[in-house]
Amino acid sequence: MSEGRLIVVSNRIPTEAAPSGGLVVALHDALKERGGVWIGNSGKRVAPEEAAKGLTRIAADPYERYSFDLTEEEHDGFYLGYANATLWPLFHHRTDLLEVDPDQARVYREVNERVAGLIAEVVRPGDVIWVHDYHFLPLAEALRRRGVANRVGYFLHIPFPNPSDMPALPERKLMPGWLSSFDLIGLQTKRDVSNALDFLRDNGAEILLRGRLKLDDRQFEVASFPIGIDVDGFIEAAEKNADAGEHLRLSPGERLVLGVDRLDYSKGLPQRFAAFGEYLSHRPDPQVRATLLQIAPPSRENVEAYKDIRQELETITGRVNGEMAELDWTPIRYIRRNIERDVLAGLYRRGDACLVTPLADGMNLVAKEFVAAQDGADPGVLILSHFAGAAEQMDAALMVNPYDPGETAKAIDQALSMPLHERQARHLSLMQSIRETDIDWWTRTYLAALQKPIAPVGN
Repeated sequence: MSEGRLIVVSNRIPTEAAPSGGLVVALHDALKERGGVWIGNSGKRVAPEEAAKGLTRIAADPYERYSFDLTEEEHDGFYLGYANATLWPLFHHRTDLLEVDPDQARVYREVNERVAGLIAEVVRPGDVIWVHDYHFLPLAEALRRRGVANRVGYFLHIPFPNPSDMPALPERKLMPGWLSSFDLIGLQTKRDVSNALDFLRDNGAEILLRGRLKLDDRQFEVASFPIGIDVDGFIEAAEKNADAGEHLRLSPGERLVLGVDRLDYSKGLPQRFAAFGEYLSHRPDPQVRATLLQIAPPSRENVEAYKDIRQELETITGRVNGEMAELDWTPIRYIRRNIERDVLAGLYRRGDACLVTPLADGMNLVAKEFVAAQDGADPGVLILSHFAGAAEQMDAALMVNPYDPGETAKAIDQALSMPLHERQARHLSLMQSIRETDIDWWTRTYLAALQKPIAPVGN
């Protein structure tokens, strides 16, 4: 029997013919190789009658791509509301920021029901469905109600919440049914798997062998699949753009510390800025100049918590620069917009250190990109939060507690004064790790596990 198609479902869908970015390229390659369908939100807000028209085919080659539209109410309730003002803070351990709104929860479920109906119209026997991220937690359950018996996998790109935080979610009793309707739940880290197993066990799931679980009449699997990057592609981009650092016009001997994050409260940016200020205040040689270049493009600016962090960062930046700057030196350069991926690769290569210090993160691919971009003969140093998913794989980095500005400040000093032989040894170890689990490994490993039949209950 011939292999069925791969159907990918994600919140957004690439519209360009030659997509860029590690995850998008990986899914593009998997679909191109196997043949399949990619379904995602167009990003448009339309009238209800337009949204009701269903899927729009936006490409047929090398695989089919279909988009669906959201109404204004759906965008507000499904995306800005329940997904990003309820689930996002819950999954990032910030229940203090969680919004509880029954209407948003209703719209979230309704959008998933509608998308399930659209998928059911195109799925064929033998197809494998791969659902991505927190926007579509109820999707498999909605598909099962429509009689879709195909293998349905799920991958969560953000952390799985702590079981102790789950009582803050009014829909927590629905979550076990949502999860158990998938055949394979892929998570970033072993810590996430442990949290998921604890939550499911506390809600009636029976733990079987090799990560399998049984809840009611459903048997499913939970496992860790740490996502990677296109290592060779990033090396090539860094080498081609090695002169990107010259645009910074740093003075001779000035050290460059990088931060690259979306503007989000989970990234620990205020704590990072404060730690850098502490490093400057206590550096052994006041003549040594270091600049923190923080690139933080905005996201979800209509959500109140994001307005607050923007204001906080601007306040800290102004204070540190006001106290420390010289006529020819600005300690913190804060850029609140996107920088092209290839230019970023060149900036990484110029960096003496990179601060990847989230308070909670699924994986954080910046850590892997920075390592890939380095010149192995004279590499920069990765400073990594214990709370980044990448910490499970990248223990050759300088590990820090991002809540402790003194500890992070000491790590910055250690990174900028680290001898060459130690930098090379750490970089070699980190490169080995990111090569072994690159983006191709991630795609192959996950799809192989998804397509592996689960033995019947009782075996």
